[in-house]
Amino acid sequence: MAPISVAFVCLGNICRSPMAEAVFTHLVKEKGLDSEFKKIDSFGTSGYHIDDTPDHRSVACCKKHGVPVNHRGQQISPDDFYHFDYILAMDESNLSNLKRIQPKDSNAVVRLFGDYRTDKSFHRIVEDPYYGGSSGFERNFKQITHFSEEFLNKEL
Repeated sequence: MAPISVAFVCLGNICRSPMAEAVFTHLVKEKGLDSEFKKIDSFGTSGYHIDDTPDHRSVACCKKHGVPVNHRGQQISPDDFYHFDYILAMDESNLSNLKRIQPKDSNAVVRLFGDYRTDKSFHRIVEDPYYGGSSGFERNFKQITHFSEEFLNKEL
């Protein structure tokens, strides 16, 4: 199978999607699966935080779990649908926005990241933790780790 590319998408690309990119990349490296992927990245549906670093609480949560974060905010564009095999949204609003801008001739699989859950104790939606405390980031980290593991189990 040819290497695949995966993009994670939330609203601003400073909390959830950079965390998903970091966790997923970390798991891929830990499992020795680097050769299975040509690109792993994250985006926002909005342009609010282009070139911003991720939220410090997202970075702190990842760091606490030994996961490095190295990202600058960027907005997804229709052209990106030709460069990624999977584009995974954190919530229904992100999914709706992605489907609205997806070119009709794109072969990218666009779906909720939470569609990969197998443990029903996790919510399917990765809620935006921006306006809450650190517990929201920790909850997201656990969800994202589970979804990432299940993506790797199902798609590879």
